[in-house]
Formats: sequence, C-alpha cells, structure tokens
Amino acid sequence: MQQAEDFRQESRALAVVLEPLNDADFTQPTLFKNWTLDDVIGHLHMFNVAAEKSLESTEAFHAFFAPIGAGMKAGKTLLETQYPWLDGLHGQALFQVWRDTCERTADAYAKADPKHRVTWVGPDMSALSSITARQMETWAHGQEVFDVLGQERVEQDRIRNIAHLGASTFGWTFINRGLPVPDPAPYVCLTGPFGAVWEWNQPQDDNKVTGSAVDFARVVTQVRNIGDTALETTGAAATEWMAMAQCFAGPAEDPPAPGARHVNRS
Repeated sequence: MQQAEDFRQESRALAVVLEPLNDADFTQPTLFKNWTLDDVIGHLHMFNVAAEKSLESTEAFHAFFAPIGAGMKAGKTLLETQYPWLDGLHGQALFQVWRDTCERTADAYAKADPKHRVTWVGPDMSALSSITARQMETWAHGQEVFDVLGQERVEQDRIRNIAHLGASTFGWTFINRGLPVPDPAPYVCLTGPFGAVWEWNQPQDDNKVTGSAVDFARVVTQVRNIGDTALETTGAAATEWMAMAQCFAGPAEDPPAPGARHVNRS
C-alpha cells in the first residue's frame, strides 16, 4: 500500500527534528494540552504497536488493549494509561524504539491486503484506513513538536491522505455531536503543496470549502483554529463544519482557540 509508505515518510520527517534532542529536551511541554515531547512520542508509539497487533489478529489486539481500556474505565486519561506500558521509557531511548517501530509497522502494512479488516477501539476498519489513520495522527501530533521546536514543516503531497480523511468525515463530525448531518456535503477544493488541485463532493458555488490542503488538514485534525488559516468557507453547512471539524475517532473535541496553537518564535 502506498499509504504505508506515506506513513513511513511522515514518521521519518518527524524523526529528523527529534533526533538531535537530548533527554532533557523531551520533557519540554507543547501547546497541545501541555503534553511533553515524551508524552507525544509515547502516545504515537503505543498506538503504532496497537496497529501492529490489530493487523496480527483480533486476539492480539484485545490482549494488548485490555489494560489500557481497564485503566480508562477506572478513570485514567488516555495519556495516563501509557505510562505503565512504557515502564519508564523516555527521551532518546523512547525515540529510538518509536522510530524502529514505525519502520516495522510500515513494513507490515505495506504487505497487507488494503481491504483486510482489522479490530480497533471503535468499529473495525480496513487495513488501508488503519495505516492512513496512523499517518494522520503522526502528522497531527507532529505539529505540536514542530511548533514547540520553532520549525516549519516542509509539507509533501502525501498530505492528500489526511485531506481525504477530513473530507470523508464530514458526516461523522455532526453525528459525533448528536447533530443532524447537512445535505449535501460541501464541495471541497484544495491545492496541494506542489500546486495539484484536489476535489471532493459535487461542485456547489453556495456550499464549499476552498484553500490549501495543508490548512484544511490543520483544521480537520484540530491543530489550528480555522481563524488562523487562509481557508475560505461559503454557506452555513461548510462554515459550521469547519468550526468544529474532527477527522479523528473518540468523543467530540473542540478546536483550539484562535492563536492558541502556533510556531514558537522565541
């Protein structure tokens, strides 16, 4: 699957900015819920392993996720559940294990049938959807890493996978909040990092989202408020969607406030 290679390259791009850091650097907090770089990489690592286990078998996934699910039922946050599993792994040691696992996960999914069904925390999904979600989460959580380190990420056309996920979860954003889904879905017309034009849904002059694919990905993954992007919306449905868009699973989350997420310029 090309998406497995896209996940690999997304992980490698993040690894480049993390590799020079020392253990103390990994303790610095980010603008995402005050998570440290250790927290971010630990989270990504845990769910990359979960994706490996789900591809292995339903039984392997459930065995892996059982203590995490039990911790959450006991009132722990998702972040708190990863600490016992990591067993003290942090800093450069955690980084090295995460990076090696990324390569192994990419190798496994590259050989998988894209239509193969895998078990997950929510509904089952295809292997294609699973590895695309891993790329999306790596890119999204990678944003807080680039931000805190004061670096601008050089985007590539593999971001189309994340934009596609964002366009495909239009209905989910409303359903997840118990709201009626507007019909029809807005037309989405985006420009990729190298000038390609990507479109979703039927063209509609009065119901659309236009702009860069990078800005769209930032909004649907909630790493930026739409007010901090150059995206343009036309029509009530498109405007309402972009104000609360969420392409990831889990309870409804609100996007960051305007200006809350940004590149560190200090």
